Amino acid sequence: MDELIGHPLAYARKLKGLSQAGLAFQMRYRAKRRQVSCGTTRQRVSLWEQWRGRPSKRSQMLIGDALEVPEELVFAFEWPLWLPGYETLPPLGAGLTVSVLREAIAMDLDRRTFMAHTAAALTTIAHQWATTSPARIVQAERSRRVDPEVLDWIETTARQLNSLATAQRQNIAHILIGFYRDVVDLLENAVYSDTDEVRLHTLAATLAQTIAWHRFDHQHHTAATSYWNAALHSAHQAQATDLGAGVIADIAYQSVWLDQPATAVGSLSHALTRATDPTARSLLHLRRARAHAMLGTTHARACYRDLAAAEHHLTTATTDPPPWCAWMSSADLAVDTGRCLSLLGQPRQADRQITQGIARLPESRTKTKAIFYAYQADSLLSQGDVDQAAVTAHQAVQLAQPLGASRCIQQISDLVPRFTAHTNISSVEHLLHDLAEHTRPPTTPPPSPLRSRPTSNPSRPGRRRKAATSISRAPAPSP
Repeated sequence: MDELIGHPLAYARKLKGLSQAGLAFQMRYRAKRRQVSCGTTRQRVSLWEQWRGRPSKRSQMLIGDALEVPEELVFAFEWPLWLPGYETLPPLGAGLTVSVLREAIAMDLDRRTFMAHTAAALTTIAHQWATTSPARIVQAERSRRVDPEVLDWIETTARQLNSLATAQRQNIAHILIGFYRDVVDLLENAVYSDTDEVRLHTLAATLAQTIAWHRFDHQHHTAATSYWNAALHSAHQAQATDLGAGVIADIAYQSVWLDQPATAVGSLSHALTRATDPTARSLLHLRRARAHAMLGTTHARACYRDLAAAEHHLTTATTDPPPWCAWMSSADLAVDTGRCLSLLGQPRQADRQITQGIARLPESRTKTKAIFYAYQADSLLSQGDVDQAAVTAHQAVQLAQPLGASRCIQQISDLVPRFTAHTNISSVEHLLHDLAEHTRPPTTPPPSPLRSRPTSNPSRPGRRRKAATSISRAPAPSP
């Protein structure tokens, strides 16, 4: 499964070895056996897999028949949550950390571009992080000891790799995975002191966090979540509270990106119960403000409270921040404030904030600047300034293309429908020409978050796909 898989239905039928036409045929065949009508075609299946509409109850029943999912489970959950392809998350504090680290490697080649973990699962893992203690690792029957000099070298090298600019990190993902594998192997098979255990888990967490960002930038969302989950387990085992809060913040950012703001609000609220560093708390409040803004004007007051808290913590910070949020600055505060204002229907004030933030952003943060330009283009479109919006969007494309970060290109491509009515404007024509090879049907859900599965139904069919695929105190990647 090397191609991107953008919908749980596509993933589920591939598990059964079915093409779109094959699934449609199986549905029609099952309909005849049930003596009901069915006119499903390959084209209809394709539309479902592009998140364009949902199948009727009867069609879902027939899909379940074709995929061998029991009928009672088909109707127990919302579409598409009953489909095979959603993963469970092992609980924190149960002594499963090394297994979770290994699982991330196994999931590394997963090409699902939808988030394969439910809102309930993500919120639950954040709650467990806030309320549980790590289990002791048993090192019985191990003979190989960790060499302190080797551990020093891994930490130093990993720190250097993680501090590279985004464009350079895109080319060394396999090296980071190699270091990650080595660290996991030491945790699983070697003997080490309590101090070295903390160092190893911190290394595993920060390496997993960096790899997760790489996968996220390429829209491999299931693989990204697997690495972030591994990072959270290791940070929890190392009792690195602020690092764990940072990982939850990253998962929440992914939830926001995939239009699941309610999930982000819940996770970030748990993270804020334990994060202590002012800069860390500033970033957590800022991301929660963004999630509140996405939920609409009924959450405006909560959004403004979080924006005020973010500004307060950032301006009063007197100590060096944790590495994972060392990049956080007034530029990020200004742009995300602008994004919140835009979502709350204040495009002119939003544009001023975003313009100020972009001006303050260091040149080294190319990917972030591309994303910020995309925000600004969206705000300008809301004001009716199509020409300047196209110019700004084109700047974002020019910055994003060399990075290989497909999510940045997709962010601009998602604006294309709002430009297509203005092809008489030269800047729009230029933008659309450059984007032509990148524009494709959406691979993530529309902006209505998936509901959580009922907790009263813990078991359902689903097969985990096993695929083959392993910084310390360096600044983590910025969004």
